Amino acid sequence: MSVSVRLLREEDLAKADRVMRLAFGTFLGLPNPMDFTGDAAYIRTRWRAEPSAAFGAEVGDEIAGSNFAANWGSVGLIGPITTRPDLWDRGIGGRLMQPVMERLEQWGTRHHGLFTFAHSQKHVGLYQKFGFWPQFLTAIMSKPVAPAERSSGLTRFSDVSNTERQRLLEDCAEVTDAIYEGLDLRAEVRAVTQQGLGETLLLWDAGRLAGLAVCHCGAGSEAGTGVCYVKFGAARPGPRASTHFRRLLDACEQLAAEKNQSRLVAGVNTARHEAYRHMLERGFRTDLQGVAMQRRNEVGYNRPGIYVIDDWR
Repeated sequence: MSVSVRLLREEDLAKADRVMRLAFGTFLGLPNPMDFTGDAAYIRTRWRAEPSAAFGAEVGDEIAGSNFAANWGSVGLIGPITTRPDLWDRGIGGRLMQPVMERLEQWGTRHHGLFTFAHSQKHVGLYQKFGFWPQFLTAIMSKPVAPAERSSGLTRFSDVSNTERQRLLEDCAEVTDAIYEGLDLRAEVRAVTQQGLGETLLLWDAGRLAGLAVCHCGAGSEAGTGVCYVKFGAARPGPRASTHFRRLLDACEQLAAEKNQSRLVAGVNTARHEAYRHMLERGFRTDLQGVAMQRRNEVGYNRPGIYVIDDWR
């Protein structure tokens, strides 16, 4: 079997999306695998955010799988990686990992991670070949959205001028750098704004940025109809981090209510024990559990005392 790997082009995206849904839906045992994620979009949004980090595998001139990389400053993430089910166990997954690893090295990212199924030795074994090791569980959690009043001390990125946005992006980078040196979510903020995927919330305390949340809302985003998905949320480290984290959860639920979304979805690595407990106390319940795998078995920012929402899918 001849397999070639190249950058995905825009005309490949519909086929790559079909393979992604078919692969995950089949693995999870859905009656109709193509129902996986409903009308949420992963392939197109991630390609548009960074076309140079979206790779496809071809077999017989047909897209047989894809893989993506995300640049979060000093942190590089991998996935989703998918292969057509009739071509599983043919080495295509390993072929798709190689250019993504090369791209992370070219970017200069120093900490690499991914999310996979904790119960699948096949998945875990593949990533171990590339130096990734399983650590703590990651809980993908959700709760029904309750009506809420708009809180004070909150800025919505879409409400400010282009000139002010640059300053706010620098403030965001300062907060994430305090969590892990070089961690930078500005690319995710820009993607949400430029693609109209949702909103970025900025939480203030005494004139200083205390937290941020990058949210996808509704169909065509990574959330899907009726869902507000917190792709990344963080409170500035310090003695008031717990308070700011709770306010950030409130702000995300307020956004969901205003956007007429019925569920709020957010993921958290259970190594961030305090953040995980806060979410349980606020009514979040786990819908799906996976495991975070980190290269060289490094801890990164998955540790106690860190109030961060993300799931690396």
